[in-house]
Amino acid sequence: MPDDSSPRYCQSLPGLNRLLEVTRLLAQEIDTAKVLDTITLEATKALHCDRAILYQFDEKRSVLFATSGTSEEVVIPLDRGIAGHVARQRIMANIADAPRHALWDAAYDKIAGYQTQTVLAVPLVAARDGRLLGVLEMLNNSGGPFDGDDEALALAFSAHASAALDRARLVESLQQQRELEASLQVAREVQRRFMPSRLPTLAGYEVATWWYPNQAVGGDYCDVISLPSGESILTIADVSGHGLGPSLLMASVRAALRTLLLDQSSPQELLERLALALADDFEQGSFVTMCLAKLEPESHTLKYSNAGHGPALVYRAATGQFEEASSTGLPLGVVVQAEYPEGPPITLAPGDLFFLATDGIVESFDRRGQQFGVERLMQLIARLVKSPIQEMVRTIGREVQLHYVGDSPPDDLTILALRRSA
Repeated sequence: MPDDSSPRYCQSLPGLNRLLEVTRLLAQEIDTAKVLDTITLEATKALHCDRAILYQFDEKRSVLFATSGTSEEVVIPLDRGIAGHVARQRIMANIADAPRHALWDAAYDKIAGYQTQTVLAVPLVAARDGRLLGVLEMLNNSGGPFDGDDEALALAFSAHASAALDRARLVESLQQQRELEASLQVAREVQRRFMPSRLPTLAGYEVATWWYPNQAVGGDYCDVISLPSGESILTIADVSGHGLGPSLLMASVRAALRTLLLDQSSPQELLERLALALADDFEQGSFVTMCLAKLEPESHTLKYSNAGHGPALVYRAATGQFEEASSTGLPLGVVVQAEYPEGPPITLAPGDLFFLATDGIVESFDRRGQQFGVERLMQLIARLVKSPIQEMVRTIGREVQLHYVGDSPPDDLTILALRRSA
């Protein structure tokens, strides 16, 4: 059994010609399955053996599994058999009488109804990072035991096969990454459509939104909905977590809310019915924070219920002070039969501001580990409150973007602001 895998020159001209041919074939192929089939087929021809089997290495399970050269499902633990030894030690093994060898494991022969006599096995290792890719086994050389030329050819062959397999895996990984990015892009577009593209005109009021998504798909949502009564619903919500799941859950929240608005406009009733309607959609541990307010323009009053959402602030122009539209119930999804009583009505005087944001705004960290924070947010609001409202929310958003580390925020950033102008 050789104790190193350093390449040696093969003296067989037919073998070298076959190696050149397999190199050409592998260079043309990037599909992993076809690469594997090419490797086993050409190895069988090149070394004049009865069959070749390629075992790929499963790093998670620490096993080798046959993927080409046999139709049988063969799984070999790394601590068993000739292939396991070659994988562990990363050395070639040339066995002249396999059934009598100390490393012999007859599992494949029993599964395939085969009788192995001679074995030449080589490890497949990625040259770029030394990662184990698998083991290539050649069984039953037609001329008796495998000789030195066979060993040299197998080592040269394994180097080319490893490069081709590693390249195919890289291409496959890149394709999967592109497909994932494309799916995420679609999901981001779906999420973008949750946000109002055009805000309704509210007599005597200015309203604006600002949204910047996390790199992964999140679950922020805000909306301004005019009712036939002349009243308006303002809402902001945030699903826990990131990814397609939270995004789809928020789509359900939005759809259910708009359906419930057909015959109900009380913030309390809307949140309580949402909790019931969506009870089956909440996976274990998932929840939605949501603040929902109804603007009654004749009395300039906001009636609201708050399902664990913050920040939710009221700025008083006359005093320069802030009030909080505090939570009146638990986030949606925590309790099925939840209650969401309305908070104290908020009467807006000229210049007063109702400001809602998702927690990504205040929980963004800078390089020193300091949060943006509610205090900093309130200082910005007070400084910018007389600016055009769209400019105000855009400036606040920009300040948050300058605060966090990296190109993408750790969470979605969403703002909804309403100011009484007269």
